[in-house]
Amino acid sequence: MELKFEISGRINRPIEEVFEAVANPAELSGYFTTGGAEGRLETGATVSWKFHDFPGTIPVTVVEVEHNRRIVLQWEADDTTGDPDGPYDTTVTMRFEPLDDGRTLVSIAEEGWRRNEAGLRSSYGNCGGWMQMLCAMKAYLEHGVNLREGMFR
Repeated sequence: MELKFEISGRINRPIEEVFEAVANPAELSGYFTTGGAEGRLETGATVSWKFHDFPGTIPVTVVEVEHNRRIVLQWEADDTTGDPDGPYDTTVTMRFEPLDDGRTLVSIAEEGWRRNEAGLRSSYGNCGGWMQMLCAMKAYLEHGVNLREGMFR
């Protein structure tokens, strides 16, 4: 069994605004990366994300960006301590689709965990984390509310 997931949701904003909320580090820091984000998501870049609920700085490799359509990232799988094969990366694919009513459908998929207990735990944790990111982005873009502010400190 391959460990992977995909979540999605609709945001009541045009695709340009929704895409920019992910690609722009200042926007991303306003609702998701509670400790800040450094670097714009552009093909070939390595950016840094920080979270109050997760220690340290997380390097994120930007594999591919198709403006207003898709962002592909790679980052180290969480909870690889004790894994005999050592650390490894998973792949995150974000897709943005304009809807006829002016909203944007955002889908986030992640794959590549090792098929072991640590990989299973990590995949479940990230699935919840990406769903929370999508909900936080919706609240931020539609209502100007940062759902994560103060949540983890």
